[in-house]
Amino acid sequence: MSRIGKSPVVIPAGVTVEVANGIITVKGKNGQLTQEFSDVTVTVEDGQVQVERSSDHKDQRAKHGLYRSLINNMIIGVTDGFTKSLELVGVGYRASNQGQKLDLALGYSHNIVLEIASEVVLETISEKGKNPIVKLTSIDKQLLGQVAAKIRGFRKPEPYKGKGVKYVGEVLRRKAGKSA
Repeated sequence: MSRIGKSPVVIPAGVTVEVANGIITVKGKNGQLTQEFSDVTVTVEDGQVQVERSSDHKDQRAKHGLYRSLINNMIIGVTDGFTKSLELVGVGYRASNQGQKLDLALGYSHNIVLEIASEVVLETISEKGKNPIVKLTSIDKQLLGQVAAKIRGFRKPEPYKGKGVKYVGEVLRRKAGKSA
């Protein structure tokens, strides 16, 4: 039995969870999220969400813990939300935003302009003497991770000087340069 899947998800005060026709809906103070599910049974009772599977088939075993984690992330999202911060390390690397448009200068011959989804709140922080930071906030953990990975993919950090777009707090594996 999946260790993650068998533990129930506690529903905090102010959050409502509804299950109907293979779709789970979670509503909270920050908004509403929906998720389709299959191959498992989701029940809501006594302020808890329980995910159960009917057999030990490989698909059901795989989805048991997955859907429990997705439901947990939805509940955390509508109560607290999620935040990811990216740091631009490199000379001349800049970030700015106009509404939901992110403008990145990452050492290419042109600036990269990216339209961010409306569900993600975008903020850029540029302080003198410090690396620019792009701060992303959302209630949807999957969408947030996807947007952050897309931004990081424009220039991944390289192992010699550490230049590129990295997550704040990410530890990079560094290599020694040329030996003299």
